[in-house]
Amino acid sequence: MDLNFTPEEQAFRAEIRAWVAENLPKDISHKVHNALRLSKDDLQRWAKILGKKGWLGWGWPKQFGGPGWNAVQRHLFEEETALAGAPRVVPFGPVMVAPVIMAFGSPEQQKRHLPGIMSGEVWWSQGYSEPGSGSDLASLKCRAERRGDYYIVNGQKTWTTLGQYGDWIFCLVRTSTEGKPQTGISFLLIDMKSPGITVRPIITMDGEHEVNEVWFDNVEVPADNLVGEENKGWTYAKYLLAHERTNIADVNRAKRELERLKRIAKAEAVYEDQRFRDEIAKLEVDIVALEMMVLRVISAEKSGKQSLDVAGLMKIRGSEIQQRYSELMMLAAGPYSVPLIHDAMEAGWQGDYVGAAHVAPLASTYFNMRKTTIYGGSNEVQRNIVSQTVLGS
Repeated sequence: MDLNFTPEEQAFRAEIRAWVAENLPKDISHKVHNALRLSKDDLQRWAKILGKKGWLGWGWPKQFGGPGWNAVQRHLFEEETALAGAPRVVPFGPVMVAPVIMAFGSPEQQKRHLPGIMSGEVWWSQGYSEPGSGSDLASLKCRAERRGDYYIVNGQKTWTTLGQYGDWIFCLVRTSTEGKPQTGISFLLIDMKSPGITVRPIITMDGEHEVNEVWFDNVEVPADNLVGEENKGWTYAKYLLAHERTNIADVNRAKRELERLKRIAKAEAVYEDQRFRDEIAKLEVDIVALEMMVLRVISAEKSGKQSLDVAGLMKIRGSEIQQRYSELMMLAAGPYSVPLIHDAMEAGWQGDYVGAAHVAPLASTYFNMRKTTIYGGSNEVQRNIVSQTVLGS
């Protein structure tokens, strides 16, 4: 198995790097490199820049308006944008629901929704988790009852990331209570402007409004918004979750944040501490190992072989790595990483106070990363899945 990039692939990397250097707004990359708060405008501005180029759906085939890149090209694009300081593309539209619409949606749904996703104009949210139905997603209770040409939706979704900005939301809903829980679930596309939808903020430990509760009170959804067949939504959900878990691993962001960790350690004069440098070295080894796993999957896909079913394994390792680098950054900065007064930090007071603006958001990052081993299916559950699908036990 050859994990080296060909000259043609290196030329493609150079093309991507040059385009990103020319088109990525400097104020946005500065925020990303220093883990400063990104606004909706920041995220959507970059999405629209990619959309105009036709690269917001960088994993899409040409028949749906994408660039038609192979697995290696997609990886190189993700790596170069991450290292340059581009924000992570909000994945719910281009990475998660779009592939489901392509694979299982009707031609009318594809024509209606894919252009708005690709352009970055339409913001999508994900309606999966519910109170009591997170990793055990098949136990969800949000109900959709068919009445003529509409479904009437009642229930609640929670932990809806950036749902306060959503134009549309894709939801798993229960359309039947017969048989196994998985067999009564359907996949609906719902306009967030529909009467009866209420979005309530959940303020997290880092003080941010990143996640929400979404309530549905007799919400009318056209039956044409059903993706695929009724009661077959669990099949589509599993298809989507494979994309989500691979996205969570995000080895390219880990490589970028490793360099940031080294910068912080050097600025805070702890890089020369042998034990601390050992911890950085162990983290770097794990990041390289994760990257090799990603490249093995890509190499298998490139050669036409069955790629390894390791989305869950990559999610486990990637999420643990994210927690570790945020912990090490906190340790490097010590007490100067603690303040969480966002307005004051963005005004620059902490940089003046300690002479190190780079430590300002570390506590926010640390607290936010506590959730990575839970969302997208908790790591405990993922280990069970890996033992069954990969190890066969």
